[in-house]
Amino acid sequence: MGLTAQSTKKESMEDIFNVSKGDNKYIIALAGNPNTGKSTVFNYLTGLRQHTGNWPGKTVVNARGEYKYNNQNYIMVDLPGTYSLFTSSKDEEVARDFICYGNHDAVVVVADATCLERNLNLAFQISELTNNVILCVNLIDEAKKKNITIDKEGLEKELGIPIVLTAARNGTGMKDLQEKIEELVTNKQSYKPNIIKYDKEIENYVNELTPYLEKLGVSKVRWTALRLIDSDTDIFYHNSDNLLTKSQALEINNSLNLNINKHETREKISEKNYNYAKIIKEKYVTEDFKKMNRDKKIDDVITSKLFGLPIMLGLLGLVFWITIQGANIPSQILAEILFAFQEKLTMWFTALGVSEFIHGVLVLGLYRTLAWVVSVMLPPMAIFFPMFTLLEDLGYLPRVAFNLDHMFKKACAHGKQSLTMCMGFGCNAAGVIGCRIIESPRERVIAILTNNFVPCNGRFPTLLAISTAFFSASNTQTGKSIIPAFFITLMVIIGVCITLLVSYLLSKTMLKGVPSTFTLELPPYRAPQVGRILYSSIIDRTIFVLSRAVVIAAPAGAVTWLLANIYIGDASILIHVSNFLDPLARVIGLDGFILMAFIVGLPANEIVLPVLLMGYLSTGTLTDFPSIEYLREILISNGWTYLTALNVMLFSLLHWPCSTTLWTIKKETGSIKWTVVAFLLPTSIAFIVCFITANFYNLVF
Repeated sequence: MGLTAQSTKKESMEDIFNVSKGDNKYIIALAGNPNTGKSTVFNYLTGLRQHTGNWPGKTVVNARGEYKYNNQNYIMVDLPGTYSLFTSSKDEEVARDFICYGNHDAVVVVADATCLERNLNLAFQISELTNNVILCVNLIDEAKKKNITIDKEGLEKELGIPIVLTAARNGTGMKDLQEKIEELVTNKQSYKPNIIKYDKEIENYVNELTPYLEKLGVSKVRWTALRLIDSDTDIFYHNSDNLLTKSQALEINNSLNLNINKHETREKISEKNYNYAKIIKEKYVTEDFKKMNRDKKIDDVITSKLFGLPIMLGLLGLVFWITIQGANIPSQILAEILFAFQEKLTMWFTALGVSEFIHGVLVLGLYRTLAWVVSVMLPPMAIFFPMFTLLEDLGYLPRVAFNLDHMFKKACAHGKQSLTMCMGFGCNAAGVIGCRIIESPRERVIAILTNNFVPCNGRFPTLLAISTAFFSASNTQTGKSIIPAFFITLMVIIGVCITLLVSYLLSKTMLKGVPSTFTLELPPYRAPQVGRILYSSIIDRTIFVLSRAVVIAAPAGAVTWLLANIYIGDASILIHVSNFLDPLARVIGLDGFILMAFIVGLPANEIVLPVLLMGYLSTGTLTDFPSIEYLREILISNGWTYLTALNVMLFSLLHWPCSTTLWTIKKETGSIKWTVVAFLLPTSIAFIVCFITANFYNLVF
């Protein structure tokens, strides 16, 4: 055949996925399907000794942590959740590549004890790659509640790999897991996985390829042979130290003239794996169907066509109402503290003899904007994100995706877009990052471009204040919070409809293609973990989003102050800009000050309303309103009508993404083109919708 191993290489995949370690340290890869409690296992073992970052040259985040057991040090790498090694999403590719090319000493595959059959396929595939594999059957506490029992010894003998039964949330079996890891990596005990044998035709091809692969020094011969006959050569890389390279794979294909349908072969292999998993379940897992039917009965209601969407909207409205009610007092207290410190800063600047101009830029501009963004953003996010995480922890969010999946399919978009859309409620930038879970590049771009159409936390203050000021007829505090919650829920419904419509139009024009399919696994309902909810929602989400907003909004505040305090003639630059924009704004039912406020609010949507009041009142600094009644009086005195209020809410919902989201889009797509489209597309839709409502209103009234 004339095949030779490559003697010179650039950066190999092993170089990319090698984790640096010192002496006496072992690297453990943690793999598993989504919703198996894999991250709980990781958190239990590593505690606070963990950090996150990006893989070299990748946009996918990785989590690493360390722990010590019997004087041995371990580095645990928490891989992205994946159902199979035959995947194409960025996250799942990273999981596959680290297992194939990384310098791990063992792989722990975490499976869900309540649905073991669906989780075994990944364990079969990894067993073909390495002998150092452990099956961690997690959530046995959930299995016990459902009267599911697992014959651990029989299953261990059947698979030929060590098996540990755990409930990571309460620490059950975690010492056993650590012990098995130690035995494996220190060679105290060795295992040889029982490899699945496929039909005669496939095994003949494997036997034919084996001598050539051994001659090339390929370490994972059987796995490589199977991938040559069931996968494209793209699964191999140009440079690899222990696996076949792409060029070698192409050379083998050409030299041996393999006459095989790879798609059919993949289906045969997958079918064999799943059938074997079913056989194993029937032999070693005993189930109580009465208890299992309980979850099914709940899902029959929650995911039904009749009740699914109303329940979803009701819960969403409840979350908004609790957020509105709960955030009022903390926001007020935080604002009083932060703005009181502004007075201290002013005293210090005066005592130091700092010029009024510098004081204005740094204190009235930069710090005042910082104080406003923190006081307005932090309390609602500190309520909304934990509640959102609570729904996720309970297992409800995958049901939301299930309810919306058929709508996205009709819109020719990916079903997972419903999940990334939900992420956008907290922060559109976080929603854009979440689009990595979508395998198809085309559908990923559609999800990124449309994520802006659901209102993020930064747009809630504007929507809340205006809906309360103009559409709340009740004099009670409860009534004044229910009406805004209703209108925000209505805005969400409009945003979802626009998302579906634009997704459909994009899939038929700029991003043509056939929608792909995916498997959505509904996890069991679980009791929420309060500690994990608070940590992930406050640290990973609230602080992350707030810090990004602050970094961009604070300097923008200084610029805004300059625009409001530098005069040309007898008017500030801000006034000149507003007057220039006024004719265009009137066409869509707004005014120049409103349009100017949205433009200045590009760095952070939270400052739109204070910038607007600053323009109306000519204060020169961001201006708060002491009460909703006061806000209503100012807006009405500046010509606002119900049409103005409605169009401001629609424009706030649909207009361009904030600068943080645009920057994230550029990072995720690597394209200036799609970043520009992400700005122009919602902007055009916002203008069109407001133009239609303004003309309809004028025609009728």
